[in-house]
Amino acid sequence: MSALPATLPHGHPSAALAEFASTLRFEDIPAGVVRRAEDLLLDTLGSILAGAGARAVQTIGRFAATMGPANGSAEVLIDRRGTTPLFAAMVNAAAAHVVEQDDVHNGSVFHPAAVVFPPALAVAQTIGASGRELLTAAVAGYEVGIRAGEFLGRSHYKIFHPTGTVGTLAAAVTVGRLLKLDPARMLHALGSAGTQAAGLWEFLRDAADSKQLHTAKAAADGLTAAYLAQDGFTGAQRILEGKQGMAAGMSTDADLSRLTDGLGTRWALAETSFKFHASCRHTHPAADALLALMCEHGLRADDLAEVEAQVHQGAIDVLGPVVNPTTVHQSKFSMGTVLALIAREGRAGLAEFDAALHDAEVARLRERVRMTLDTEVDSAYPQRWIGKVAVRTTDGRQLTARVDEPKGDPGNTLSRPEVEDKAIRLGTYAGAATEAEMRQLIATVWGLAELPKVGRLLPA
Repeated sequence: MSALPATLPHGHPSAALAEFASTLRFEDIPAGVVRRAEDLLLDTLGSILAGAGARAVQTIGRFAATMGPANGSAEVLIDRRGTTPLFAAMVNAAAAHVVEQDDVHNGSVFHPAAVVFPPALAVAQTIGASGRELLTAAVAGYEVGIRAGEFLGRSHYKIFHPTGTVGTLAAAVTVGRLLKLDPARMLHALGSAGTQAAGLWEFLRDAADSKQLHTAKAAADGLTAAYLAQDGFTGAQRILEGKQGMAAGMSTDADLSRLTDGLGTRWALAETSFKFHASCRHTHPAADALLALMCEHGLRADDLAEVEAQVHQGAIDVLGPVVNPTTVHQSKFSMGTVLALIAREGRAGLAEFDAALHDAEVARLRERVRMTLDTEVDSAYPQRWIGKVAVRTTDGRQLTARVDEPKGDPGNTLSRPEVEDKAIRLGTYAGAATEAEMRQLIATVWGLAELPKVGRLLPA
């Protein structure tokens, strides 16, 4: 597929995105991008299963069970029941985002997997789509959603949670591709998705459950937009760049060129990072830098008198309000908690966070951590997430360390065996699946491109 120009002779940027998503074929996608999509799908399925027991996810699951039918062709992975694609997408998307292990695209600061794969799976199971059709739809969702996030810029992220806002667009495109919407209907789907887009960061101050609602609604509302467009429902034609569109209401630094940047030649899905630590991605660069410093100098947690995490402004905006975390989920947005776990345990995984919330030693270590704005780190963000720390030890030494690519970034990515190991750990974490079931699931995902029809992924 050739690259699309920034402005089509017959259209505009929103129309260009719609045409790309509508006409993308499996054969257009490089083999490496397909393999990466499979990796990301498996990673997401593990995250969904790991989130099965979370209270907020269980609440959304009960809501779906109350409002939806008692059975259906779309699979709710957390309890293995069937329902409509709308409610399966809603519950699975909520679960995908709760343990903070789902993917992230650095430049758009967007978590595509949580809002792309749940509706893709639910609709594919319902309409009998092939594995190749599911993968093609997912790639379309990634490419459009990431570009929309880059377009809206840093000012958008300061107030809005992009996974809730541009995630609605990504979900709409994903489902629209599965429904084989033509470019005109795909554009209507984008319009209806954009007018529903929402998600505000204020929940972090209160340890509220809103983050799971963001992904649940983005997946469900995007799906709704696509199905409505299939039936002739119309939406705004310039929902992203119009005078009263998303950029006008949600950004002060929108860059129109980002919307059609390299469509068909630059595969943004391949730029997506895996999350190695079970915490907000803004904590990962500093966590990796501190771990490297402690290993290099043979330090223990008790040796740390003060830790300065030198960060970008986005990290301060999101993590700054979390001073004294009161829930496990909120603690994953606490730089102090994350670095305390790195210092004491050498890792910040699911089990470590579960044990840390009321741990007095973790609390003491947390108080020794502070964040400061670093010009170099901030200038590189969001394209690069540099990690820098400065440590004062109890014996008076001043030590520094940095990482240029945190573990999980494309240049420091997870291998397939590491992706498999992570998926097994996630899938068995809350007892939602056995190791044997996860190994069968891995085989299914690795063979997805050859499946003529996407069926259930787990035994009922």
